[in-house]
Amino acid sequence: MKLLDNILTRFIPVVAVVMVLSSCSGMIFDDEGDCDPYYKVKFIYDMNMKGVDAFPVEVNSVTLYAVDAATGRVVWQNHESGERLAADGYEMDLPVDPGKYHLMAWCGDGHTTSFTVNESDHIDDLHCRLNRDYESRAGQDNGAVSTTDLKRLYHGREENLVMPDEQGTHYYTVRLTKDTNVIRVMLQQLSGEKLKVDDFDFEITDVNGHLESDNSLRDDELITYRPWSLKQTVGNVVYPGEDYNESDLGAVIAELTVSRLMASGKTRLTVKKHATGETIFSVPLIPYCLQFKGDHHSDMDDQEYLDREDAYNMVFFLDEGLRWLDTYIYINSFVVVVQDVEL
Repeated sequence: MKLLDNILTRFIPVVAVVMVLSSCSGMIFDDEGDCDPYYKVKFIYDMNMKGVDAFPVEVNSVTLYAVDAATGRVVWQNHESGERLAADGYEMDLPVDPGKYHLMAWCGDGHTTSFTVNESDHIDDLHCRLNRDYESRAGQDNGAVSTTDLKRLYHGREENLVMPDEQGTHYYTVRLTKDTNVIRVMLQQLSGEKLKVDDFDFEITDVNGHLESDNSLRDDELITYRPWSLKQTVGNVVYPGEDYNESDLGAVIAELTVSRLMASGKTRLTVKKHATGETIFSVPLIPYCLQFKGDHHSDMDDQEYLDREDAYNMVFFLDEGLRWLDTYIYINSFVVVVQDVEL
């Protein structure tokens, strides 16, 4: 009897281990302690001109939604922010049941400050709206304006991802697109006279203040973007065919931040004389920006180019009467010949 007890004592634990191994397909995961599937999500922001992943240095806030692919219903969401996003190998745990899902994300501190994401349990209603003010305009209804340096906004959406009912850890990637752009406009005085910031009114107009859950534009009102920074400076751009010392050229620089630029958009930059309201120039922004795509970026379509480039530096030359010399514009150090673009 004693011999039988010894045999059973040794045999039963072995049987138990074999049963566990069999139920886990012969594998035990030390880091998980069971045979359940685990899902993790990595975020990548390489939709930029350098094509490198800038997520750790640029994106400091993430809201991720897991959406049932069959119904479009949000089954889980999570928000994380702060230093942990900059940590090497950052991933977000995704505790959902096995199935097929869409993953959607609004990211950057802009989606909780400069913009507002609509609260909903359906993916189609997770749109993101620019926060704006309203001002009276002569003979018109109140107009929407934005005068702040918009915080960075990013969007990501991956569809029909299968979360298998298989043991182990499964990894998924959400790739991001940046939806905010900085436009810097320099007015260069070629006569040598100083320019004053109070002499000019700058504005960019577009209907791009409301983004759908797929990052397309939602129907919205016209937004007027105004500078959040204005400063008087000394220009250092040489006008074609002439030589000037840097100290000879007075300049004013305006900085504006706008929502996503679309290849089909009617974005317009206008500069006026403050005292009289006279328009110095009014130009379509998108055609100028796209002129630099050229052969080097011929593999990109127009929208990809606009999504990758997030800053534009533009220089306009004025004569002594504050008239625009409309032969050239410098944008990001390239020369635009104005007659090639319809005003």
